[in-house]
Amino acid sequence: MRIAAISDIHGNLPALEAVFDDIARAGGADVTVNLGDILSGPLWPVETAERLMALALPTIRGNHERQVLTFARERMGLTDGYTADHLGEAHRAWLRGLPETLWLAPEVFCCHGTPDNDLVYWLETVTPDHGPHGSRGLRMASAEEARQRLGGFDTSQVTLMLCGHTHMPRVLQLPDGGQLVVNPGSVGLQGFDDDHPHPHVLEVGAPHARWALVERTEAGWNVQQRAVAYDWESAARRAEANGRPDWADALRTGCVGRFETELGEAGEA
Repeated sequence: MRIAAISDIHGNLPALEAVFDDIARAGGADVTVNLGDILSGPLWPVETAERLMALALPTIRGNHERQVLTFARERMGLTDGYTADHLGEAHRAWLRGLPETLWLAPEVFCCHGTPDNDLVYWLETVTPDHGPHGSRGLRMASAEEARQRLGGFDTSQVTLMLCGHTHMPRVLQLPDGGQLVVNPGSVGLQGFDDDHPHPHVLEVGAPHARWALVERTEAGWNVQQRAVAYDWESAARRAEANGRPDWADALRTGCVGRFETELGEAGEA
């Protein structure tokens, strides 16, 4: 079984098309699964929705889909607000029909954040030391921390778990059961800042679109984390034209330059 895992597209259609091309170059996949946070951002939410609606890939909702569908407009941050203002009823109906989690196969489980929370970072841990000595307020989670974030989820039949949300490509094996947790990183945005529960920054360090090829073999699951070049300058200019210089910084470099809070309004990651 060959799985192409994509996540956190955030309306970046040129990055998504580059990833689709790279999946084909890699020999294709039996299934491509989309792990959520699909449209929100100052880029191409409508065009991205229509591209994906036509493909009907196995897809789950992320926190941004939930927020766009359920938050009052005045409660939305800049990222969701732009998207909510542009989506039509057909796009919203498609989002409403997406599940929160998905069993891709009897032993393959997909979620956005953790199995029971679309906002919790599974494979990263936020620390209260942002700033001193250059700390970005974040570190890789330990295997035990990742195991605890399962909550009451029964992993007895699972060998592979796919997640997104943090935009950080990561592979971690859980203790005891040995399940593999894979975050493919973000197709569309390689850095962002947030202030919950402490100020922190997530950044990949390069602007390439990310996805993961996960293949089952006799020895276990093989994982290729892939980084794909695309025209990120056009995406950065689009973000700037739509009032998001902070996004433009991350799109061009894969690093956070200007912060969303500097624009006067912060939203959820």
